[in-house]
Amino acid sequence: MNFELFVLWNPSLEAFSIGPFAVRWYSLCWLIGLLLAYLMVRWLYIDQKIPQEKFEPLFVYCFIGILVGARLGHCLFYQPDYYLTSWHGFVEMLLPIHFTKDGSWQMVGYQGLASHGGTAGLILALLLYVKREKMPVWQVLDNIAIATGITACFIRLGNLMNSEIIGRATDVPWAFVFERVDLLPRHPGQLYEAIAYAIYFLLCVLLYKKMPQKVGTGFFFGFCLAFIFTFRFFIEYTKEVQEAFEASLPIDMGQILSLPFIAIGFFFMAKGWKGNTTS
Repeated sequence: MNFELFVLWNPSLEAFSIGPFAVRWYSLCWLIGLLLAYLMVRWLYIDQKIPQEKFEPLFVYCFIGILVGARLGHCLFYQPDYYLTSWHGFVEMLLPIHFTKDGSWQMVGYQGLASHGGTAGLILALLLYVKREKMPVWQVLDNIAIATGITACFIRLGNLMNSEIIGRATDVPWAFVFERVDLLPRHPGQLYEAIAYAIYFLLCVLLYKKMPQKVGTGFFFGFCLAFIFTFRFFIEYTKEVQEAFEASLPIDMGQILSLPFIAIGFFFMAKGWKGNTTS
């Protein structure tokens, strides 16, 4: 096999280190994505003349909702046989540690986060936020939806740096050889998603500038779910299954979990296009 035709991929997991403290690319990508979303939503609040004291608690709600939802989504949907069948597994689901065979434990971070769970956790956190801050729910959901693409883009770039969520074997000229996994040229599924989410973000910014009055109707919330999860459904055909049980399913778990988000997205996108504002 002529590897000169493909991209050989084996970057360091660590972006940089300061003494014994090391920062991984995955964590750094998460932080950059959240920071850019924070700045984007802050700008939207200013542009819409929403009091800044309403904005300050928003980041905390979003961060906790995404992290908790993404972690529980991975553990409950993809590896329930591990996390729900032992005390050690249950603790590892909640804390960023791993128990070794000799009974000791080590800090490993949260190894396993699911985007579907993160989306559900974010929506729940936002509903709690609007109730406490007495904000119009659809205005908040639409604003977050506009910024979501940039965070999703950087999360998938983090997956690329980790050589995880790899694609199926292929001979396309832009295939990646994930040397940490095997020596097969594969679809860079993470890169496909990152590009799609970047395009979605740019589209949202353009649509907002063209029709800012749609914020508060649910249109951007629906567009977010419909665009991201429709693309996610089809991109799954280029990716390897994450867990063995998925091989026996007609469509994998990522596609199954995408379907309700797609249906909800198109419903609110159509409703918002008609201009039905809901407080």
